[in-house]
Amino acid sequence: FLIGLAAAGIAQERALQLDPAQTSVKFTLGDVLHTVHGTFQLKRGTLEFAPDAGKLSGEIVVDAASGSSGSGMRDHKMNKEVLETSRYPEIVFHPDRIEGTVAAQGKSSVRVHGMFNIHGVDREITVPAEVEMSADHWNATVHFTVPYATWGMKNPSTLFLKVNDSVEIDLTAVGNVVTPSIAKTAQ
Repeated sequence: FLIGLAAAGIAQERALQLDPAQTSVKFTLGDVLHTVHGTFQLKRGTLEFAPDAGKLSGEIVVDAASGSSGSGMRDHKMNKEVLETSRYPEIVFHPDRIEGTVAAQGKSSVRVHGMFNIHGVDREITVPAEVEMSADHWNATVHFTVPYATWGMKNPSTLFLKVNDSVEIDLTAVGNVVTPSIAKTAQ
């Protein structure tokens, strides 16, 4: 009986690996003349999910220096002066819980809580997420705002160009569902 209960508990845990080739991290920064759109590249990501307990752990790691807006000069300034990627090469999210219920199959709307680290600063955040689960694949979309100046980053505005005080982030995570023991050996 106890072995059956333990096996049922383990079966409920899921490891969610992110696929860097299919996962996208997009940013949007508005200014008085136009809106800048760009992307960052996922370095790695694995999450462990215990749906019955609402627990989520692991990390999502983005390459800070991979930021690309389509303008080499703007990207160079973003890397050197705003993100300071030589000092802070990674942007990391460590989730710790999910508010709401994730369906074993199909779509769910939840909120994800955890610690977000950018530019060497950890901040507690809770973000809305749309999650779709299947037996072996999953995807999630998340939207949140980073008030970069509040978090210690330089405002990229110039004398003639004023930008918004925050940047909008859209993460579309895509990956595989695996057993937790397989995910640990893959790291």
